[in-house]
Amino acid sequence: MNKIEKMPEPVRALDGAELGAIAHLYRGEVYRSTIWRTRLDQTTNWSVATLGIALSVTFASREASPLPLVLVGMLVAIFLFFEARRYRYFNVWRARARWMETNLYAPMLRGETPNRDAAWRDTLARDYCTPRHHISLARAVGRRLRRTYAWILVVQAAAYFGKLAIHPTPLTSLADLWARAAIGPISGQAMIGAAAVFHGTWIVFLIVSLVLDQQRHHGDRRVAMG
Repeated sequence: MNKIEKMPEPVRALDGAELGAIAHLYRGEVYRSTIWRTRLDQTTNWSVATLGIALSVTFASREASPLPLVLVGMLVAIFLFFEARRYRYFNVWRARARWMETNLYAPMLRGETPNRDAAWRDTLARDYCTPRHHISLARAVGRRLRRTYAWILVVQAAAYFGKLAIHPTPLTSLADLWARAAIGPISGQAMIGAAAVFHGTWIVFLIVSLVLDQQRHHGDRRVAMG
């Protein structure tokens, strides 16, 4: 004898007091995401400021060493790691606020009644009961690369090779390039090779992280929980 499937119990609609509590909750999540957005801007500002200082020092004279541009590239990579860690926290608050916007406020503005749809409420409740980062550190690094740091690193690379090409005189041979790129006991070939590996690595990382994000969201660019 076939078992009778149990019908799901209807979900109770949110009353006025509960909707008011969710409104305050939404305001709190927006505030927290704003604070962490400001912290992201801080690390970006540090990267831009240090790059500007390195550019000023390196191009101050024809005899100035390109070493500051090499060091600032490493420093920007460190700032990128710091910002990616901060982005993982920012993404939690941002995703919660966006989740409420798309599943509660947007249907209300369209004249719909979303209160009896329990799926979005269950997802949000689980996120509060068992809080976690919504994306991995690698995906966070990739997102910050695509949004901001790729441009900073492009300027750093262009400035470095531009310095080698024009100072103290315009480049005329490959031997001059190796001589200008050499820093102390490190040969010019090693410095150029290290620069190629450094920039090649973040370019590959940028592309791979973009593919992972697209696979995660199946091409849907709308913001969701993660």
